[in-house]
Amino acid sequence: MLDDGLYPELTPELEMTEFERLKPRLVELWNDIAKNQDDQAYTSVVIPSLSLDQNELRKVDGVSYYEERLLFTLIRLRNPKARLVYVTSQPIHPLVVEYYLQLLAGIPASHAQSRLTLLSAYDGSPRPLTEKILERPRLIDRIKAGVPNPSRAFLTVFNSTPLERKLAVLLGIPLYGADPALVHLGTKSGSRRVFREAGTSFPYGHEELFTFRDMVEALADIKRHDPTLRRAMIKLNDSFAGEGNAVVWLPDSSETGPIEVALHKLELPVGDETPESYFAKLGRMGGVVEEFIEGDEAKRSPSAQLRIDPTGRIHLVSTHDQILEGPAGQLYSGCFFPAANGYRTLIQTEAFRVADVLSKKGVIGRFSIDFVVRPKDPEGLAWESYAVEINLRKGGTTHPFMALQFLTGGNLEGMTGIFYTPSGHEKYYRATDNLISPKYRGLLPEDLIEILTTHGLQYSPAAETGVLFHMIGAVSQYGKFGMTAIGNSRAEAQEIYSHTLGVLERETVYRRKTSRT
Repeated sequence: MLDDGLYPELTPELEMTEFERLKPRLVELWNDIAKNQDDQAYTSVVIPSLSLDQNELRKVDGVSYYEERLLFTLIRLRNPKARLVYVTSQPIHPLVVEYYLQLLAGIPASHAQSRLTLLSAYDGSPRPLTEKILERPRLIDRIKAGVPNPSRAFLTVFNSTPLERKLAVLLGIPLYGADPALVHLGTKSGSRRVFREAGTSFPYGHEELFTFRDMVEALADIKRHDPTLRRAMIKLNDSFAGEGNAVVWLPDSSETGPIEVALHKLELPVGDETPESYFAKLGRMGGVVEEFIEGDEAKRSPSAQLRIDPTGRIHLVSTHDQILEGPAGQLYSGCFFPAANGYRTLIQTEAFRVADVLSKKGVIGRFSIDFVVRPKDPEGLAWESYAVEINLRKGGTTHPFMALQFLTGGNLEGMTGIFYTPSGHEKYYRATDNLISPKYRGLLPEDLIEILTTHGLQYSPAAETGVLFHMIGAVSQYGKFGMTAIGNSRAEAQEIYSHTLGVLERETVYRRKTSRT
C-alpha cells in the first residue's frame, strides 16, 4: 500500500484543487491539436497501469506484460513534433520497441526513437504500476525530465483511479481519462443507472447488491417478473473481461428456498472459483443480478468503443463482435472488427445515447459499451439490442484498433462503422490477447519476429494485410502473447489468423524436435 507520508505537502484538499486546476489546460491543448494534429508539439505520458482489483488480476497469466498493449500509442510519434514518455513495471525488450517503430509509416525509426523516453520501475510485484511509480519520487522526476513543456503535455492511462489522479498532480499535467470521481458510472451497478437515464434497453434486474440475501430477493423478483425465465446473470461490480460474471439456473418457483439452493450451484466464470469465494467478493465490491438474455446460435455479443474529447464532443471509435468462451460463455478471448452489418448501426445509435449521458456528467476519454443482440426474425433482417455494461477504461478491443491505425494510417468513416485505408480499401481484423500454449514457452521475442518474417506473415504495406504481434515480452516465461490479423474481409482476416496459428504450431514442433537431437 502506498505510503502517504511520501508527499506530506500534498493534502487531499490540495490534490483535488490542483487536479481541477489542470483540467482547462487539457481543453486548450486539445483545441490546438484538433486544428492540425500533425504539426503540434506536445508530450504524451503513457502509464499503462492496470489499476484494477488485484485479486482478479492474479488470475491472468503474465498480467504485467499487459502493460505492453498500449505501445500502440507510439502512433502519436507519427507527428514529428510529438514526444512520448512510456513507463512500465519492468523494462521492455529493446527488440519489441524496434519492432513497433519500424512499422510506423512515414517516419524514420531513428527519428521516432529520439522522441521516445522509456522508463521502468524495475518492480515485478503484482501491484498497479501507478502505485509503484508513486513510491519512487526520483522516477517521477525522471518522467518530468522527459516533458520539455508541461503546459503542452497530458497523462494517458489504462484506467483512472485516485492513484492516477495523484500522479497527474505530482507531474503537473492533466489526466486524459475519466475523473476518478466518476468511475462509479462504469461499474456494473453504475452502468445500469446510466442505461436507465439514457433510455436504452437493458436487462431487467437489480443493482447495488452486497449480500446473499440481496441476491435471493433480487432473483425472486426477476422470476416473478418473468416466470418463464430459465437463467439469470450475477455480475461483480468491478470485475473485467467477464471474470466476475456467473450464471444461475432458476427453479420453476419464485420461492426463496429453491432459489437459495440454485445459488449454490452457480456456473462460475473461472475454474478455481467457488460459490463461497464468489459471494465473498460480492460482499466486498457489490454487484448486480439481471435476467439472462436467451437466444439461439444467432445471439451475439458486440461492443461499441467511443471517445469523449476534452471539449465534450463524442466520437465513434469502433465496433467489435466479441468472442466469449469459458464454462459459462462469459470470458472475453478476442474479437472481430467491425461488428456485423445487421446490427452495427443499431448498437452505434444506442451507444451514442449512453455516451451523451456520460458526456453531460463530465466523462472524457475512451470507453466501451457491451451489448447482447439477437434477431427478431429468422432471416436476421431486424435485431434487438440490450446494453449490458460500460467500461470506463481502455480494454481488450482498444489496442487492436490502434494497431490498425498504427499500420495503415486510415480512419473509420462516419457512422458506417467501416475502416478505410488512405488507398480506399476496407479493413477487417481478428484479434486476441490470449494466444497461449506450453509449446510457445521458451520462445524469445527474436524467435517470434523471425517466424513472422521468414513466413511472410508480417503486415505488408503493399498488400495492406498481415499480422502484428503484441505482448511479445510474455512469450518466453508464459507461452503467451497477442495477435491482430488484418485482412480485406472478415473471412480473409480469419484465414490469416488461422494460417498464422498453423505456422506457429509447425515452428514450435520443429523447435522441440531439434532440441531433442
